[in-house]
Amino acid sequence: MCATSKRPPPVDLNLVRLSSMQKRPSRSHTEHFARPLESETGADFFESLPESLKATELQEFLQLSVEARRQGRPFHLLLGAHTIKVGLSPVIIDLMRRDIVTGLSFNSAGLIHDLEVAFFGATSEDVQAGLSDGSFGMVAETGELFADVCRLAQNRTIGLGEAAGVLINKESAPKRDYSLFSAAQSLELPATVHLSVGTDIVAQQPSFDAAAAAAASHLDFRILCAVCGALDRGGVVANIGSAVILPEVFLKALTVARNLGGGPSRLTTANFDMITHYRPLQNVVRRPTCDVGRGFNFVGHHELMIPLLAWGLRIKFAG
Repeated sequence: MCATSKRPPPVDLNLVRLSSMQKRPSRSHTEHFARPLESETGADFFESLPESLKATELQEFLQLSVEARRQGRPFHLLLGAHTIKVGLSPVIIDLMRRDIVTGLSFNSAGLIHDLEVAFFGATSEDVQAGLSDGSFGMVAETGELFADVCRLAQNRTIGLGEAAGVLINKESAPKRDYSLFSAAQSLELPATVHLSVGTDIVAQQPSFDAAAAAAASHLDFRILCAVCGALDRGGVVANIGSAVILPEVFLKALTVARNLGGGPSRLTTANFDMITHYRPLQNVVRRPTCDVGRGFNFVGHHELMIPLLAWGLRIKFAG
């Protein structure tokens, strides 16, 4: 007796039901396609983008940001230190001076890089080389400047971010025009720093006062809670390059703001980073906006994406 084959016979494609193109819904239409730029200056760049996927989302985020600012709602940036290292400070400062960005929050690495830029016009050392011989993070001037900020914050009972701006401007740091904290202090905008002890080079040096730094950083957390109270009434938050600390801090500050009340929540958020991380996606994009707003996630290199974002904001605000 022959064994029954377990292989099924091939399907007869003559039996399939065909339909007409005229009846099929299509998700892509020529009127939504990109078009070549008509202006040599690129003034029509954003209008030339295709109405598809992330291009559509970027247009929506830009429009929501413009609407929020025109209604007097804040636009706050959560910034990783990488934004300074790749040279984006002038782009962000320009948005602050144009009254588009209304506040900043950094991890403590951001403060370190900003201080080095303001006083020395350079930052970001070769970690591998310094690690090999034990010299990584051992520049005395950087640690002393950070300590000066902490002492100033302690003496005046102000946060680390404000103290940094005061110090940079008071000392007329040679490159203060490139300093985000200097600009924030001059424009009287909130700038907060959120410390994590042991993650930054200053903790390696004897000048580091953990108690003073933590106390000033906690004051900055309370300031961010107040900022979140206004953000949650229709403002915009963009996290740019912080994978862990700022998404966690933001979630807690927003929780405090909502715990204290103040009205129904309405919030727009966006995450900009080179890869998608769990915490920004959950703590910035999804959880804060669940049922009360819109969250976006954009993947790309900061040195390309943030100038593009800034260009779009300027064009939309001018329109």
